[in-house]
Parts: sequence; structure tokens; C-alpha cells
Amino acid sequence: MPQAKDAKLYKHYFEHNKDIQDLLDKIHFDTENGQIWFDENRMLLMHTNMMGYLRKDLYEMLGWERTKRFFIRCGYQAGMRDAQVTSKLRPNLNEIDAFMAGPQMHGIRGMVHVEVNDLHISHDLKKFYADFNWRNSFEAEVHLNEFGVAEEPSCWMLLGYACGYTSFVMGQTIIYQETHCVAQSDECCRIVGKPLGEWENADELIQFMSPDPVSDEIIALQAELNTLKQNIYTDAESDYTMFKAVGESAAYRKVCDLLKKAAGSKVAILLQGETGVGKEAFARGVHEGSQRRHQPFVAVNCACIPPDLIEAELFGVEKGAFTGASQTRMGKFERAHGGTIFLDEVIELSARAQAALLRMLQEGEFERVGDQQTRKVDVRIVAATNEDLEQAVKEGRFRADLYYRLNIFPVRIPTLRERREDIPLLIDYFIQRFESLYSKTLKGLSDKAYSFVMKYDWPGNIRELENLLERATLLTDHQQEIKLSSLFPQLDQSTLEQTPVKSSLDDLLADGFSLDQYEQEIILTAMNKCHQNVSEAARILGISRATLDYRLKKMV
Repeated sequence: MPQAKDAKLYKHYFEHNKDIQDLLDKIHFDTENGQIWFDENRMLLMHTNMMGYLRKDLYEMLGWERTKRFFIRCGYQAGMRDAQVTSKLRPNLNEIDAFMAGPQMHGIRGMVHVEVNDLHISHDLKKFYADFNWRNSFEAEVHLNEFGVAEEPSCWMLLGYACGYTSFVMGQTIIYQETHCVAQSDECCRIVGKPLGEWENADELIQFMSPDPVSDEIIALQAELNTLKQNIYTDAESDYTMFKAVGESAAYRKVCDLLKKAAGSKVAILLQGETGVGKEAFARGVHEGSQRRHQPFVAVNCACIPPDLIEAELFGVEKGAFTGASQTRMGKFERAHGGTIFLDEVIELSARAQAALLRMLQEGEFERVGDQQTRKVDVRIVAATNEDLEQAVKEGRFRADLYYRLNIFPVRIPTLRERREDIPLLIDYFIQRFESLYSKTLKGLSDKAYSFVMKYDWPGNIRELENLLERATLLTDHQQEIKLSSLFPQLDQSTLEQTPVKSSLDDLLADGFSLDQYEQEIILTAMNKCHQNVSEAARILGISRATLDYRLKKMV
């Protein structure tokens, strides 16, 4: 044990270095939404006697040892979470001032008042020793109220908090023992903390930080229950795995049901929905669920191909057909023979390409550009668009006869805001993928980040969520939580603090509303924001460049 210091010296030090404003500034009472926040962790105000009721009920169900283990582990997790926040608040202070954020948080929470008897910290030397008095321990108080005088120290949650907080700060396992406790009729509670290896009874102490066998049993039972649930699913439900997408919502299942019914036929499918909803994933699911699954799946984004080259890309070209055609090349349809072709943004096809596609749908035949030989292929067509094709027909931008051929089996893919219950599943899926990709282990989203993403409107849908989580993975340190600022670094803090609320359509559709006027205002705002860069404006509007070009010409 380090040489004892004069207790008055430590008390004087602590009393004159207890500025906690930096911690208080992290606490926010959002009364409008019924939430309390400490940085990005959601907090609660509770009656202390509720903890007494919980302790008594757990004791009657589990006995002393398991109840003690439960509270120690709860406190340990709380200490770890607080340390993740406070460890970054005081980067320029000495080790003791920075460390004292934990004991100060104990006081701010109303849990206990901490007095320093002795404290030695050296991160470089991996040395730690602490001797604290605890005054006004809530846990000792509730134990006395429910059980009377204790035979052993009873500040279990407070003890776990101290262990979790200090272990995180020091980067090694630090264990505290409570040597005195008010619940035992001592004058005050007192704890001593040092590295695990310096305790003679280290094996006994560390077991309280380990998972309880009862927890393992419950987890095993849950896994068994999940297996039983999976076994009683209908064939239709189990077939959802054929779609390379993630979801369990009613909206997701409805789409899967429709596409499964179409997968076994040759009928053309038209997938409609906003940008980023995962239309290609569902198209691949149709292919995998069909008898064509062992043949090619060819995906084509029609918006990415210049209009004068689209025919050559889709149907192939003969050598010398035009300048630059230096060799004969087969097109996407020939490559997809026997399989499935996915035509994304089909509305961007040129008039000639639309005519050729109609012939392909009706007769199953085509001609390469610059060739007169008719060729036949067996290809299943899945088309997709994020625009209203029927409206495009009325505007003369899309052939009516082609629209009717494609619209035999239309399926609308729901937006992410229509299937919010799938967001947690998607978050877990993408985080696991990016953890593997970037060799990191993260602790999921902070409470505030999770609350925000569950309310956010997701104009870019699943693609936007995926991109934000990849960026957040890169911005978040190993073994840390993803914070809201890492998900949306482009937004200022004041914007992030506001709860995202969708505009009221009822208010918008008031007297005098003009769709054309609002469309023009939105387009002009996007163009100004992007300094008249059409491609960038089209990206933030969620439409193709060709579509934005068309709408800009209409405005002239």
C-alpha cells in the first residue's frame, strides 16, 4: 500500500478542485419529449425506494449472492458508460482532476458524496490506489429500510460503478472493496481500490464482474425459444431469406409475399419506390427465388449510360456501326441469356431504346446496333424506377405501350420511414459488416443517436443509413459508441439537439397550394445550394441528372 497521506490535505484538495460545471453542462432536461440526457446517454430520475423494492424482490427470487452480483454488474456498466463520456471532457487537466469526474458524477446523480482519503494515479506506470469515504449512500439507506442492519457491506451498485468507471479510465481491471458500510452501523461507508492483481482474493472478487450462470441459462432458453419459433414458421415465412435484404416488418413481408408469387413465372416486374429503398436487392431476390437462379443476373443502371450509347449497351454493337465501334460486342441482354436482367431507372431510356425494349418484351428478339440479324434470347426482365411512370406517359416522356407491358406486375417498395421497426435490424447488420471491414469493435449507437435515427425521415432510405453508418464507423474509435455527431458530422450541434419532426402535410395542403410552385422552389433551392451544379443538385434531390435536366427545361 502507498504511504498514507494526511486526510485533511486530500479533503482540502478535493474541496478546492470540485468544479463540476463541465459535467452539469452535459445534462439536458428535454421536458417536451419526456427525456433526460447526460451527453448522449438517456437518464432517469427515480425514487430511491424503488431500488429497495427491486433489491427485496430479487433477493426473494435469487438469494443474496445472485442479487449482489446483479447490482454490482449493473453499476459496473453504468460506470463504464459514464467513463466513456467524462474521459474526454478534461483532456488538459492532470490525472487526478480528470479522474475525479467519476466520483463527482456519483454526487450529481444523488447516489453518494465522495471524500478523498488517499489517491495515487499513474497511467504511465499502470499504478492506482484509492481510499474514499462515501457519505449519504442511497444504497445503504434503502438496504436499512428494507432489511435492517446488514451483516456485510451492502453498497453493491455503487461499488460496481467505481470498478467499471476506474477500469475504463485506467485501461486495466481495478477492483474496489467496501471495508465499512453504514448498513452495518458504521459511521460512513469506505472503499479501497487497486489493480486486480494486488488483491489476495482476486479470483473471488472478479467473479462478481462475470456473467451469472442464471443469465447464461436464460440466454440458452431464449436461443432455444427462437429456434422453436423458426421451426414453426410457414414455408412462406422461411422463404424471406431469399431476398438479400433485412427486415421483419409487415411492410417488408408484404413485398416479399408479392415477389415470391411472381418469382416462379416469366412475367415482367416493375419495382417502384424512392431512391435507396433497395430495389436491386429485391430484384436479386426474385432471381434467386426463380428457376433461373443458376443463370446470370445482370444489373443495368440506365441513368448512368449516355442516351446515344444505351442501345449498344443493352443490345450489343457490330464492328464499324459507328465511330469508336472497333469490335463486335454483345450487349447486356445476350449476357443475361437464361437469367434475369435488372433495368434500374428505366425511365431514362431513350425513345429508340424504349422501342427496342418493347420488341424484346413482346417477341423476345432484338438486333445489335449496326446489324440486321435478328437474335433471340430468353431473359426475365425486372425494371425499376423512382418516378411515376404513368405521369411520365402523360408528359410524353415514356411510351404508353411499354409502360403497360412493364406494369403487368407492379410492386411498390416501402420507404424506410414506413418500416421503422426494421431500422434496429439494419443498424446491427451494417455495423457488423463495417466492423469486419475496418477491423473495429464498436458498442453500437449511443442512446441519443439511436433515438434520433428512429425519428429521422431518411430521405435517402436504406442507402443513406448504410452510408452514414460506414462513415460513423470510420469516425468512431475502437470499443466506443457511435455518437450522433459521428452519424451527422455535417450538421451543427444545435440542429442535432432538435428532435427531427416531419412537416405536416395538412398544413402544407392549405388554400392556395401549388405543386408546380413548390417543385420549382425546391429545385431552385437545390441548384443554389449546389452553385448551379446539376449533377450535385440531382443527387441531393434523389433523382437522376436527366430527370432534373428535363424539369429545369420545363421551368424555362
